[in-house]
Amino acid sequence: MLEFDRLEIRQDDFALTAHVSIPRGAHLAIIGPSGAGKSTFLAALSGFVDPAAGRIVWDGTRIDGLAPAERPVATLFQDNNLFPHLTAARNVGLGLRPNGRMSARDRVEVEAILSAVGLPGMGDRKPGQLSGGQQSRVALARAVLQDRPILALDEPFAALGPALKAEMIDLLHGIATRRGLTVLMVTHEPADALRLGGQTLVVAGGAVTGPFETGPLLADPPAGLRDYLG
Repeated sequence: MLEFDRLEIRQDDFALTAHVSIPRGAHLAIIGPSGAGKSTFLAALSGFVDPAAGRIVWDGTRIDGLAPAERPVATLFQDNNLFPHLTAARNVGLGLRPNGRMSARDRVEVEAILSAVGLPGMGDRKPGQLSGGQQSRVALARAVLQDRPILALDEPFAALGPALKAEMIDLLHGIATRRGLTVLMVTHEPADALRLGGQTLVVAGGAVTGPFETGPLLADPPAGLRDYLG
């Protein structure tokens, strides 16, 4: 269970509260108006924003005081954060060995995850030699290879076209399901939330609410979300 226990985030005149519980293995979209705090909420989970009050608890253990590297969270950002001078395999390998020193066994594991995301035999290519979709696959492979039970994604596929984005969300869903990962994905697109399946958190009006079943939520959204969805 992932719990945000009376969490409060404050930055200048911005304030956001969250008091929600998320079952282990759930796949949740995070939606809401621009500027409502979706990315800030995710950053608090990942350890890049310090809450002003409250707790973040994973499986009974408080994690909000831990550094990002010590948390059970792998984070994937929109820009992928790939190193242009490193090959795809070496970029992925950073998920295993942040110092870049991989053993023969590590290299086998990297090749296996590259194959799992549809990039077999492409480990020697650098990011500049890959398409946008292929770069997203490399970034996803690196995040998964960190072997952390929570995967936090901040609009990771926003730059992709609709068909490729749908393909990546399906890939994410499949990998996360097989590995039993808890997924939280920020998106602006209701279609992405529906495709991810499961449930949705709503960030609006200074609060995080939910989880809600995604289909019924989008069919009859509350006022704050209805205004955003138009």
